Amino acid sequence: MATNRSADSVPAEFDKKRFLQTLPEEPGVYRMFNARGEIIYVGKARNLKQRVSSYFTRADGSPKTRALVSHIDHITVTTTHTETEALILENNLIKQHKPRYNVLLRDDKSYPYIFLSTPQAYPRLSLQRGARKQKGRYFGPYPNAGAVRETLNLLQKLFQIRQCEDSFFSNRSRPCLQYQIKRCSAPCTGEISVSDYGDDVRLAAMFLDGKNHHVIDELVEKMGKAAEQMAYEMAAKYRDQIAALRVIQAKQYVSSDKGNIDVVSAVTQNGIGCVEVFYIRDGHNLGNKSFFPDHTSNASAEEILAAFLPQFYLGKAGENEIPSQVVINHELEDAAVLRDALSKLAGRQVTVSSRVRAERSRWLSMATANAEQNLARYINTKSNIMQRLIALQEALQLDALPQRMECFDISHTSGKQTVASCVVFNSEGALKSDYRRFNIEGITAGDDYAAMNQALMRRYTRLKEGEGKLPDILFIDGGKGQVREAEKVLETLQVHGINLIGIAKGRARKAGEETLYFADSGREINLPPDSAALHLIQQIRDEAHRFAITAHRARRAKAQKSSALEGIRGVGAKRRRQLLQQFGGLQGIARAGVEDLASVKGISDELAQRIYDIFHAGN
Repeated sequence: MATNRSADSVPAEFDKKRFLQTLPEEPGVYRMFNARGEIIYVGKARNLKQRVSSYFTRADGSPKTRALVSHIDHITVTTTHTETEALILENNLIKQHKPRYNVLLRDDKSYPYIFLSTPQAYPRLSLQRGARKQKGRYFGPYPNAGAVRETLNLLQKLFQIRQCEDSFFSNRSRPCLQYQIKRCSAPCTGEISVSDYGDDVRLAAMFLDGKNHHVIDELVEKMGKAAEQMAYEMAAKYRDQIAALRVIQAKQYVSSDKGNIDVVSAVTQNGIGCVEVFYIRDGHNLGNKSFFPDHTSNASAEEILAAFLPQFYLGKAGENEIPSQVVINHELEDAAVLRDALSKLAGRQVTVSSRVRAERSRWLSMATANAEQNLARYINTKSNIMQRLIALQEALQLDALPQRMECFDISHTSGKQTVASCVVFNSEGALKSDYRRFNIEGITAGDDYAAMNQALMRRYTRLKEGEGKLPDILFIDGGKGQVREAEKVLETLQVHGINLIGIAKGRARKAGEETLYFADSGREINLPPDSAALHLIQQIRDEAHRFAITAHRARRAKAQKSSALEGIRGVGAKRRRQLLQQFGGLQGIARAGVEDLASVKGISDELAQRIYDIFHAGN
């Protein structure tokens, strides 16, 4: 009877000599299996016989190769017409089987675009991910949703193009808050004509195409005409737009060299690899993204880069996502094969180069420096927050690692001194400099929904006005009711692209029994108590709870200390503070005599008597 062998056991001797004699000297793909029939490695070759033979003839093979060979039970091969076909087949098999000894790219989701719905009379700008089936224009791709939101926010300030949903737009009888804060020209209620709005849309599209100089030239001309016609308010508007565009151009412009270029740099440290991708579109740096592929501990930066590039590009949804040039920081043996495969997929010439000069050399240095910095941060936090972030991405099925998360909680005592807290976490943990608390006023005592509404409205109105960054995930400490309240606020403010999630405690209110409510889909999930993702959510929720309680207690203590003194004529904030410090609180003041009170600097005999009378009225 045959015995089962684990993946890590040494298999029976593989008859490599006989097998190698059967291999053709043709291009193709080989798959290595362990004793359990699992694919442990997939590779491609220009010459199958030479490539596969090299695994068994190299006496000084790397530790990775020696470990791989020790687990081979059998090998199968597939011949192809060309090496390019072998590269594409290898990529598909790696994605399908995720072999143990291959470098694996975890995040290969589609990238976000900015969508402009040009067929509409009043086009809308929005974030678009996935299939691009709607009629209109697409700009991008961008490295992540955060980069899209930042650009959309800039466009709102510059051109006031609507970003609201069509259902929201078609049911307005008066302008929304976006019009009041000068982030939309309110086409929904006819505050702007179709032709004027069309001009703004055209300028916004030119900006997204990287034609900043043309936009500025046109605005300068418009400003001059407006000034000649003594339309000074309109001229001032154009002046502000020009000034803002010049600032943005200074921040974003990379080079006068046009074209779409990706700059890709791979580095390793302590057996961990990082690949940094910078996206250059029409001379503009749209941002960058870090990847931490799964690989064996002995993989070199060149090996990681060689495995990363096919997985990253060959699964792209369309030719527009493949740039005209890919600049890399290591010279690869199969660069020509990758170039041919990308050119074939894109239907145009694509170059892959590592020897670059001038601007491209500076971009490559910038990408490498970022890769090294991000890898150092990743290693420093990998044992805690980064592992939890990765687990959170997988558990919540997010397209990318969340870079910024916010959580809100409400605290009060019988509805009094209500305080809302907002805590912020990023890839390094708690970002306490961005914490905020909100003293809630003007609501019915104990109405947590109204308190949540007020806090979110105040928070995200400020963010829409440019005071801070929008989060990737917004956690609400509460169930469906609180989540619906948050949805109302985000819809009113036209805040899109945020994952809104409620954290509801279980029936016994025990940690580990939380239910997560997703606003976008309405689904509910319960993560296992030992889930690293749940532990991160609990950490963020508990921090919001702690911050809310601390803020509430401080407000309550302040009210208790100062309430008895606030109604006394002649006792302002400074004198209240002096009295409380001198006597150690209200009880000390209540026990003090008139002479004691008058001994405090700034307290006259007459004022001391009034204070004494307040605390001893009715005695």
